[in-house]
This record gives sequence, structure tokens and C-alpha cells, in this order.
Amino acid sequence: MENQLAKSTEERTFQYQDSLPSLPVPSLEESLKKYLESVKPFANEEEYKNTEAIVQKFQNGIGEKLQQKLLQRAKGRRNWLEEWWLNVAYLDVRIPSQLNVNFGGPASHIEHYWPPKEGTQLERGSISLWHNLNYWQLLRKEKLAVEKVGNTPLDMNQFRMLFSTCKIPGITRDSIINYFRTESEGHSPSHLAVLCRGRVFVFDVMHEGYLMTAPEIQRQLTYIQKKCHSEPNGPGVAALTTEERTRWAKAREYLISLNPENLTILEKIQSSLLVFCLDDDSPHVTPEDYSQVCAKILNGDPTVRWGDKSYNLIAFSNGVFGSNCDHAPFDAMVLVKVCYYVDENILENEGRWKGSEKVRDIPVPEELVFTVDEKVLNDINQAKAQYFKQVSDLQLVVYAFTSFGKKLTKEKQLHPDTFIQLALQLAYYRLHGRPGCCYETAMTRLFYHGRTETVRPCTVEAVNWCQSMQNPSTSLLERKHMMLEAFAKHNKMMKDCSTGKGFDRHLLGLSLIAKEEGLPVPELFTDPLFSRSGGGGNFVLSTSLVGYLRVQGVMVPMVHNGYGFFYHIRDDRFVVSCSAWKSCPETDAEKLVQQVFHAFYDMMQLMETPHL
Repeated sequence: MENQLAKSTEERTFQYQDSLPSLPVPSLEESLKKYLESVKPFANEEEYKNTEAIVQKFQNGIGEKLQQKLLQRAKGRRNWLEEWWLNVAYLDVRIPSQLNVNFGGPASHIEHYWPPKEGTQLERGSISLWHNLNYWQLLRKEKLAVEKVGNTPLDMNQFRMLFSTCKIPGITRDSIINYFRTESEGHSPSHLAVLCRGRVFVFDVMHEGYLMTAPEIQRQLTYIQKKCHSEPNGPGVAALTTEERTRWAKAREYLISLNPENLTILEKIQSSLLVFCLDDDSPHVTPEDYSQVCAKILNGDPTVRWGDKSYNLIAFSNGVFGSNCDHAPFDAMVLVKVCYYVDENILENEGRWKGSEKVRDIPVPEELVFTVDEKVLNDINQAKAQYFKQVSDLQLVVYAFTSFGKKLTKEKQLHPDTFIQLALQLAYYRLHGRPGCCYETAMTRLFYHGRTETVRPCTVEAVNWCQSMQNPSTSLLERKHMMLEAFAKHNKMMKDCSTGKGFDRHLLGLSLIAKEEGLPVPELFTDPLFSRSGGGGNFVLSTSLVGYLRVQGVMVPMVHNGYGFFYHIRDDRFVVSCSAWKSCPETDAEKLVQQVFHAFYDMMQLMETPHL
């Protein structure tokens, strides 16, 4: 999967969707056994015995009844989890989603032909947009290669959600609206939205049946920028998308009640291919340190991001790029693929436009002007105030570890992803003096509309190894042996979770069945060890491998006293991002990353230890 570039292929992108297997319901006994194992590192003997009894009671009692109901539900659906997951993980969540739920990442163009340089924003922006639009056309024509593991196709449904998709705030639950259609399905929107200095513009990217060229796109962007730079700033209605969800839903309803034209404008933004953000910031960035640009991508100017949009492409004033995406419609790998496609094309073309310089006579972009009043302006100011308050609390570091990478870990027959996860376990243990409950994303795209499952890297084996590393009386050989046991355990868990044998989503399903049936919450879910081990979204380490391509991602922590830790793996380096909240006195993202890098060396050193 590492080098599957978007290439033209005989297979159609979505052709296997109907033949993918349904998401299975795991065995209750297996899931509960795995759950018990996962809580062990966080319990003393007495607590563990207590939880063991609770689990046993659940298994022989209400658990079995809920399992039967879940199996019944699964009979009528190809994916029993899909709707639940969307609601529980995303649409029911009321906290502001732009900072807390969205993910973002920097473009790696700065590592080759596009180092930061003032005055390049529009020229580079038009080239980047052009490649993005080519990707959109590949999707519309279903010419994007089907991703596979070996010869087994993966679910491609999430790719339908990249373009022309938006979340709509609701009073109690949000919804997702997707306007994208393949060519064989019919008409799909072909306009872009551009945000600049609090104002909103749209233009169609197709002209007389053909995609605009980069110089033509640049002319449109130049028109917008000149207009915005010579006139007063707009009201910045986009900032409302940073608000707490119910407040934004009410503000949106009020906006629509002011003037029906406001709804038309909202629909144009919602249906746009993507939102292109002209940002006046010039963040610092080097191939070894992406911290500042990543911070600006996650928490930059709220008047030039549409937080609910599935794809915000951000162009900074110094010709540096990034993206910010709503997490509800898809997982990060969709964005990773489009970013890699664009970066490879920019690299192949040496950062230049090599097509025709001719610019056709194209209508100028249309400005979308919201009707606003004092209340709306007040809502916008309030949204900005709460946003900046939370933004000022975020600590984020993104560094490249360049001493070695995948090449060396593979030579030592160590899985690079597991290598980083165990380094993180050791780093957290050293920094905090206790095991850290951890969430790692596994992908379940082998199944119809599969998204993710939770791997829990804080295993008994990992903790035993961490303790041995801190115990001066343990020999190097013993440490190495324990580390390899932790590796084997992690690799097995990842395989189980990817093949529908995880337990976290299963337990979630059982708890939701109980809720739907109006039953009391089973004791399993109220037991203190459930949340202490990370259950119910309480993982202090929220982590994910972003992939093996030149693409990095960033997100905020899952809990206030936790970390968001995301990384990608290359032959010669590991690039890691770590976020924490400054208002939590015990967490420090900078210190954790330094400990992780320290652990990398220690682990490699252990591998040099000869067998007796």
C-alpha cells in the first residue's frame, strides 16, 4: 500500500463496494477476555478480581441477551456499527468540533521545490488546486486505484466524502450532507469556495466543459485577493463554525431567518468542492520542525476556515500549505492519499506549471455576501473569543527524528509502527511514573463501510518491559526478551483489530443496545476500571500512524490530562506530532517527544545485545 499512487486503472474505484464482506460481530467470550487483559496494567489485585467478577456476571447475564440483540441488528445491516459510530463519535458531540475533533496536516512541498517564500501564495496555490481538481476528476471518473491488502480490496466509500461534503450543525445532533456524484451517477457540484479576510467567494472550476488551467485559477485568486486587500474586511461568518455545536446551530437558524438568501449562500459553501483558505499568516517551517505551521493549521484565523467542511485547503502568505478537515465523514488516510498525490505531482513537475499559459475569458468570481445584523456580529465575536481562549491553551510540537527510520527497524525485523508505539509507552512511563492507557487506530476497511477499531498498546507485556527498562538489576538480554514479547503481542492485536476481532467497538455496541432498549447501564461500564483503562473515550494517549508517505497529521488530545500523538514513518526518519493542554500541569508535549526520541535509541541499543 505504501506506493499505490493514484493511477489510471482498468478497475473502477467503487466497483467492489457491493461484494465487500459485512462487518462481523465478535464473540462475546473473546471480547470480554481481551477486555480483562487490557485493564490489568491499571488495577491492583483486589480491583482486578472485582472487575473479573463484574465481567463474569455480565457474560452470564445481561451481556448474553445484549449480544443476541446485536447479532439480530447485524443481520439486517452490512455494517452494524456505521450509523452508531457516526452519531456517538461525531454527530452527537456538542463541544466545538473545529479544534477538538478536526484533524489537520502540513503539505510536505517545503521539503523540495516550495520552501517558504513570500509572494508565491497565489501561483503555488493555483498549481496545488489544479492537482487537487485532477484528483477530483479521477474520483468522478472512478479511475482512482482501488486500495488493497495483497489482492483483497479495501472499502473505498470514504473517498466519496472528500469533496463537496459538509457537516450541518443541529440542536442535539449534527448531520452530514454529501453532494458528490461520480460521472455515471450524474451531476456533481464543480465550484470552489474561497475565504479571504472574512469574505466568501465562489467560482466554477469547469469552463466550457474543461477544467480550468493553473494560470486561469491564478487569475481568479488574484481577483479575490486584490479585492480583499483594497477593501474593508468582511464580517467573518466562518468563525461561527468554531462554536459549541448547539450554539452554532441556533446562530445558523437565526442567520437563515434574517434573509432566505443566507441559506442559499450556506448551501453554496456546503456543496463547494473544497474551501480554499487565503491566510495572511507566514508560519515558520523546516523539514525537521513543522511545529508552528501545524499549530496555525489547527488553530489559525477562524474567519478563513469553514470548520464543518470535509476539506479546507490552506494557503499561507509565504507559499506554505496545509489542510484542516472535519473528521466525521472520513478518516485521515483519505486526506493522506490526496496530499501525497498532489505532492508527487508537484515534485514531478519541479514545482512549476508546465501547461498552457493561455487564459480564456472566464467570468470573475462571485462574492457571497451574508445579510448580518448586530446579533450575528455579536455571535461571531463570541465565537472568536471562545475559540482563541481554547487555542491559547494548546501546546503542539512536530519534529522529525532523523537518526534512522523504517529501513533500520526492518533490518532488525521490528515492525516500525510497533517500534514507535512501544517507544511511546516507555516515554510515558519514564515521564509520568505509571502506565499510560493508549488508543491506537486500526483500520477495518476490509469490511463494508469499515472505518476504525481501537488497539490498546498499553499491554501487560509492554508494562513489564517498561518496568524492566527502569530496573537497574534487569540484564540487557532480559530487557530485549521482554521487548520482543511486547512487540509480538502488539502485532497480534493489530492483526486482530483489522480483521474484525477487536473488542472496543463491540463493547460500545453492547452498551448502545442496552441504551436503546431502555435498560439500566450494565455495571461493566460504570466500573472505575472501565474508564481508567481508557474506555468511554478516556485514553490519555490518543495515537495514530498517519502512514508511510511524506504526510504528517495533527490532532488535539482526547482528554484534558492526555496527549495527541501522531506520526508517519519513512525509510530514513520518523516524524512525530504531539499535542497537550497547557492548563494541565502534569503534561508537557515537548518533554514527551524528547523521551520518545530517547526511547528510540535505547530500543535500538537493545537490539545490538547478542543472544547468549
